[in-house]
Amino acid sequence: MQNRRDFIKQASVLLAGGVVMPHLLTSCNGAAPAKNIGLQLYSLRAMVKESGIQAVLETVAKMGYKHLETASSDNSKIYGLAPSEFRKIVTDLGMKCTSAHLNQSYTKETEGAVMAWWDKAIETYNEAGVRYIVQPSMPVNKETTLDDLKLYCDYFNSVGYKTAAASIAFGYHNHAFEFRTIDNMLIYDFLLDNVSPNHVCFELDVYWCNFGGGDSVAYLKSRPSQFKIIHIKDEKEIGASGKIDFKPIFDQMTANNVKDWYVEVEEYTNNDPEASVKQSFDYLNTAEYVK
Repeated sequence: MQNRRDFIKQASVLLAGGVVMPHLLTSCNGAAPAKNIGLQLYSLRAMVKESGIQAVLETVAKMGYKHLETASSDNSKIYGLAPSEFRKIVTDLGMKCTSAHLNQSYTKETEGAVMAWWDKAIETYNEAGVRYIVQPSMPVNKETTLDDLKLYCDYFNSVGYKTAAASIAFGYHNHAFEFRTIDNMLIYDFLLDNVSPNHVCFELDVYWCNFGGGDSVAYLKSRPSQFKIIHIKDEKEIGASGKIDFKPIFDQMTANNVKDWYVEVEEYTNNDPEASVKQSFDYLNTAEYVK
C-alpha cells in the first residue's frame, strides 16, 4: 500500500517532469472533480442581455458546467452567432452544447411555413452539434380539445421525422398545465400515448411535474424509454426549497441510464442569477446520488 510519503514523492517527480495527472492534483488539493452537470442557458437570460453570450459561457465554464441547452435562436443564429462560431466557443471552453429549445406554434393553415422553418432550424442546430431539439411548450387553453392535442401529436411526429434524418432527437418539455385533464384524460398522458415513441421523446421537468400534481419518479419508472432528457429544477436554487426530494429522481435516472439533464433556475432568492446558478451547481456536485 502506498503511504503518504511515497505519494508525495511520486507527485513531486511527476510535477518536476512537467507531467500533471488530474487524479493526483485532485488528491492533493482535496477538490472533487466536477460532475457532468448541464445548464439550460435560460437560467442566465438577463446576464446574456447585459453582458453578452461570450461572458456568460466563460462564467458557466468556470462554475464547472459541462454541457448546455440553448434558449435563443433567430435567423439561423444562436445568441447572435453563427452556429459553427457558437460551437467553437463552447468547445474551446471545455463544454458541449447538446440540446436546444425551439418553439413554433402550428396550425394546418401554416403547415408549409412552419415545416420550412424547422428545416432551416435543423440545419442550424445540426451544425452546432446538438443531440436534441426540444419544443418547450404548446398552446393549451379552456377551449382545447383532445382533437387539438392529437393535431399537435401528429405535428410533433412530423418534426421528429425531420430531426431524425439529421441524427437529432426531437422532444417536448412540460410545464404544469399538462397535468390537467381534458374529457377526463390527463393531457400529459395523452401526449405520451399519441406520439411516435421512435420519433418524439420527452424532457421531463421535475419541478413543473410535481407542481402540477404529477410524480416524476413514477413517470420515469413507468415510461423509461420515452424520457431521454431531464430538467432539474426547484422553486429557485436547486435544493433550496426542500419541496423536492431529488435523490429518488436521480436514482431512477441512473437506473434508466439517463445521461442528458440540465439545471434550470428561473427565479433567484437574492435576485442574483449568477450566484443562484453557482449555488445549484455546488449543491448537485456535492450530492452523493448525482453520478
